[in-house]
This record gives sequence, C-alpha cells and structure tokens, in this order.
Amino acid sequence: MELRAFAERVLLSDSLSEKIQRPATTLTDHSPGAALRVDNPVRPGNLQFAPRRTAPTMPKPQAFIEPKKRAVAHHIMANHELQALEVMAMVLLAFPDAPAEFRMGMAEIMFDEQRHTKMHAQRSEELGVAFGDLPVNSYIWNKATEYASVLEYVAGLPLVFEGANLDHTVEFEKYFLKHGDVRGAAIMKAIYKDEILHVQFGMHWLRQLKDPSLSEFEAWQKALHWPIRPANAKGDVLQRQARREAGMDADFIDQLSTYEDPPNPQN
Repeated sequence: MELRAFAERVLLSDSLSEKIQRPATTLTDHSPGAALRVDNPVRPGNLQFAPRRTAPTMPKPQAFIEPKKRAVAHHIMANHELQALEVMAMVLLAFPDAPAEFRMGMAEIMFDEQRHTKMHAQRSEELGVAFGDLPVNSYIWNKATEYASVLEYVAGLPLVFEGANLDHTVEFEKYFLKHGDVRGAAIMKAIYKDEILHVQFGMHWLRQLKDPSLSEFEAWQKALHWPIRPANAKGDVLQRQARREAGMDADFIDQLSTYEDPPNPQN
C-alpha cells in the first residue's frame, strides 16, 4: 500500500474502523503526490468536532472512583489519540517532500496511534460509554493547522503533546490503580512506553531540521505557535528518566523543568 493512500484513508474516511485499520500490506512511498491540506478531517457523524467548550473536560482524579467517570477519561483520550493520528496523516499529505526516513518513521508511529485509539475506545465502552457517545473537541487538530513546516510539526506534536504524555500517562496510571482499575492502568503504562519512542523520534528530527546556530531548546521554542509553549510539554511531576530515554540531554531537561511562562505576547 502506498503511504499516501494510507494517509488519505486515515484523514478522509468517514469510517472509524477504516481510520484505525493497519495496512494489510507493506507500505511503500514511491508516489508521495502533490501537497494536500484540509480544514478538518473527515469523521463519522458521532465523532464530528463539537463547538468550542461543549465537549466534556477531564474528570478530576478523585472522581475516578466512579466507573462512568473513568469511561469519560478514556473517551477523551481516545479522541486525543485519534486527533494525533489524523494530524500525522495530514503532515504526510501536506509535506510530501519531507525526508523519506521521516515519512516512513511517521507511519510506524501512526500504527501506535491506531492501537492507542482502539484501547481507549474499547475500555470506555467496557465502562459504559461507547466512543462517540459524548461530544469531542478539536484542540490538537486546530493547533496542527498552524504547522507550516515539518520542523513546526516536530516541535508541536511529538515534543509538546506527546512530551507531556510522558508525565500524564504516569499520573493516570496511578489514578486508575488507586481505584483498582488494573486494565486502565495497563493501557496507560503501554502508552507511556510508546510515547518515549515517539518523543525520541521528535528529538531526532529536531536535531536534523533545526538552525545549527540555535540550541535544541531555542530551536524548539522558536518553532512553537503561541499559546503552545514549553510549559505545555510537562505534567505535575517531570519524568526525567523517560526524557533521557527519549534522547533529551541534561540541559534540555533542566530548561524544561525550570521553564516559566513569559507574558502573553498577544496582550
């Protein structure tokens, strides 16, 4: 299967099962085609992006005692994973001239995103909420529409959204375990391990694509679009070992750890 066809299926199919179906044959990238961008991914009717602030917010940790609240958490995270998958498909279609190694590496990560979506959706349904029963937001997709280069994608999705997940997956694993939800905790642990590799992919391509005159942290920060900034790339407790495994050096981790927001440049 051609990589472009796979990306088009993920981005433009109105069937969830098709979006999260791994190709049955080996992917090739002989015909990347012309650049293509769309305003929104095509989705089934029950997963259309809801108006701003109408989708449910993440339940508080103490609410995880209720199975239905844990279902809501998985529903929200399934949508996050699906958006990430769609953003990756968009990047493959928007930047057909990106390095071949980057494009094929992205496909491997997309397989993980498909699996993550399935795991969260299945667990949400087991807990009483089918994926699509609740409104879903478009936050990750909306931010990705601003990416004007592969470097901006690398800075944004792998190093901010997936970077933050190095902390959030650990936090949520603890929330689930506190209430005896071994299955939910196992899902978070599996995703945590994958996110290390995804962030590693981001760090590798940051180094390949950045301005050589800038440090890694400077280049990363410069490629972000406000209000996305380094503060969004971490949770309550910074998982230093995970970031070391993902290829961040001590200076990068230290700067991230001590980062404080500047005044809003749009004020």
